[in-house]
Order: sequence, then C-alpha cells, then structure tokens
Amino acid sequence: MTQQSSEPLVRTFYEPRTCSAQYVVSDPATGSCAIIDPVLDFDEKSGSTATNSADEILDYVTANGLTVEWILDTHPHADHFSAAHYLHSRTGAPTAIGAHIVEVQKLWREIYNWPDLPVDGAQWDRLFEAGDRFRVGLIPAQVLFSPGHTLASVTYVIGDAAFVHDTLFMPDSGTARADFPGGSASRLYRSIMEILSLPDETRIFTGHDYRPGGREPRWESTVGEQKATNIHVSNCRTEAEFVAMREARDRTLPMPKLILHALQVNINGGRLPEPEPNGRRYLKFPLNALPGAPWG
Repeated sequence: MTQQSSEPLVRTFYEPRTCSAQYVVSDPATGSCAIIDPVLDFDEKSGSTATNSADEILDYVTANGLTVEWILDTHPHADHFSAAHYLHSRTGAPTAIGAHIVEVQKLWREIYNWPDLPVDGAQWDRLFEAGDRFRVGLIPAQVLFSPGHTLASVTYVIGDAAFVHDTLFMPDSGTARADFPGGSASRLYRSIMEILSLPDETRIFTGHDYRPGGREPRWESTVGEQKATNIHVSNCRTEAEFVAMREARDRTLPMPKLILHALQVNINGGRLPEPEPNGRRYLKFPLNALPGAPWG
C-alpha cells in the first residue's frame, strides 16, 4: 500500500471503566469525520446502561461543526458494548464492520442458542472486505483484514493513521490475546506483520490501554516504534516463537469480565435486547460456555 500524505485530525476519548480508546477521525478540509469503536456505558453490578461516553463524542462533533460520515467498529468487542447503533440513531450516519462478522455471528448464535439472530450482517449498513476503499471527507481510507484476536477484526487505514484496536497494544503492553472462540495466534501474527509493513511513520492507534505500571493511558505510536520496541514483536524472531509466546500467555488469562454480556449486544450491531412484556430488557447469559478458561 502506498503512503498517503493526508493527515486526519484524531481526537481520542478514553473510557476508563473498560480502558477503551474511542476515536473521532476528521478531515480538517471538509469537517467530515468517522467515529471508531464507540462505547455504550454498562455497569455489570447494577445492570445499568448509559450513553455518557457516546454523548461526549456527539458534543465534540457538534462543538466542532463536524459531519459524521461513518460509524466504524473494528471487530465485535468482548469487553464493552458498542454504541454504534445509538450513534446511528442520533446522526443517521452508516455503520460498518468487517464482512467476516457473519462468521462470528454464526459461532455465537450457537453459544447463545439464539436461532432468531440474523447471521448475514444485516445489522450494519456496510460490511467491509479486505482491500475495500472509502473516504473520510477527502482523505482516502483502506480496510485491512486483521484476524487473530477475532475472526472478524479489521484495521482502518485513514490517511497516515491506522486504527488497529485489539491487534497491537502500546509497545510496552505487546499484543492482543488470541484465545477467544475463533481466535488464532498464527493469524494474529500475520495480521501484525501486514500492519507493520505500512510505512514506518504511519500513526498506530490502539483500542485499549491497561496502563502497565500505573502510568497514564497512552494509545498512539508509530509503525517504526512498534517494530523496534513492542515487547511481543521485537522479542519474537519468527512466527513459531510468537505463537508459542502468545499461546502460553493466553493460557494464564481469565476471560474478560463482560465477554458473555458484550457479545450478545455486539454481534447484533450494538442493539440491546428488545424489551419483554414487562418493559425490561434481559441479557441471556450462558453458563459453562467457555470451558477451560482460567478463573478470574
């Protein structure tokens, strides 16, 4: 892929409950923007939902006179609810995700015993294939298929900025786990190598930062920095070494506390379950659905 000279303005919204980085990526020349990986607030202890994080994004869009052209998810998240459907209802902007979401839907429909779930990706307005191109304003964008963490993960390369979410973390945190249903350490390694084949000055924006050592949250690096200092990339000289490291580490990690909550919402495009006759919404929570996972 050739280097783009376009430099979008990237505004990050860090959500501390889930350590998530949400992005508004805008074209300064036109005021058009894309929202990437927005969070719908959820408190698992009380079962409460809220739109505070998404509304903060909308306030920024309004204050800066931006027009939302896209609402993009990089993958079906396992650690927070997506606010894509809510933001679509507020802005009318199309929602999009990688086309392989249909494989994730089919996998999790069985786990949830959810025969009525549509598994054709119709919950989104656009399903991106590898190599698809689009624009944010006048800034060209391209989609990389980046599986490994999930079956459906994609990277959005918008101008000189790549939004990789749970593929690479900041260099001092390494890489994402690959043991979710449908995950693969080998595919993750190959996805990382494709991302790191972008020009060294490409800005890398990750989707989480867990603040190792208690430092302040960070989310931006470059391809050059990742190649030189990422603790999982620079210390593994081959795919086999990376896979051995990643699989050994993953065997020690408990599942994210919200995985069974979040996937039910996120494979449905960020839609909460429909209210039942009493007016309340209910999540269906499968027991013993992830055998072998370490207890947290």
